Amino acid sequence: MKTGADIVPLDHVHLSDRPLVVCDVDEVVLEYLTPLDAFLRSRGHELLPRSFRLTGNIIDRVTGEAVLEAAVKALQEEFFATQDQWQTPAALAVETLGALGRDADVVFLTAMPPRHAEVRRRLLDRHGLDFPMVATEAAKGPVVQALHRGRSLPLAFIDDIHSNHHSVRESVPEALLVRLMANQAFLALAPDPGGFIVTASDWRDAERRIRAHFAACAGR
Repeated sequence: MKTGADIVPLDHVHLSDRPLVVCDVDEVVLEYLTPLDAFLRSRGHELLPRSFRLTGNIIDRVTGEAVLEAAVKALQEEFFATQDQWQTPAALAVETLGALGRDADVVFLTAMPPRHAEVRRRLLDRHGLDFPMVATEAAKGPVVQALHRGRSLPLAFIDDIHSNHHSVRESVPEALLVRLMANQAFLALAPDPGGFIVTASDWRDAERRIRAHFAACAGR
């Protein structure tokens, strides 16, 4: 069975003897759906919050018809290539991650084609979010497992997609799983993540829950 280390290189990530926070980027650290809609409108399309997915919800603004999946992928590819022109940090993300980073290691795990990693790295650095980043389209659970390496230190995982939480739970069951999503319209359409996933209302709430988890682990 392949591990996260087999799937994606992790040699550039160096952890200290501190708790670990592994954090998704799109819709968590960076706004994604709102700037994506702005991008789509500049291309004659629009993103409608009708269900928790992109395909079927991106429409042609002239005809009102949903864009086919192949066209959705092409638009996403163009958006990722120019993301530094559209995306900005989610509310409180920069301040909260800076505070967490004083007491824990923070690693960004972004579900994005690695060919766009350089653009994303520049975008994050521009906003002072200079934590190590791993860009991969592989399942997140094995990657988090490879990063954590079975250490006894506390681990928190932040993401907006429930399938990523399930993947991490299977690989690293001791991790605190936190759901956080910037776009409230699409969050309302998200499936129930399950009772083992904590939903944070914003970054300050996420920080409170993560610090409580770290404190509980330290008290064991």
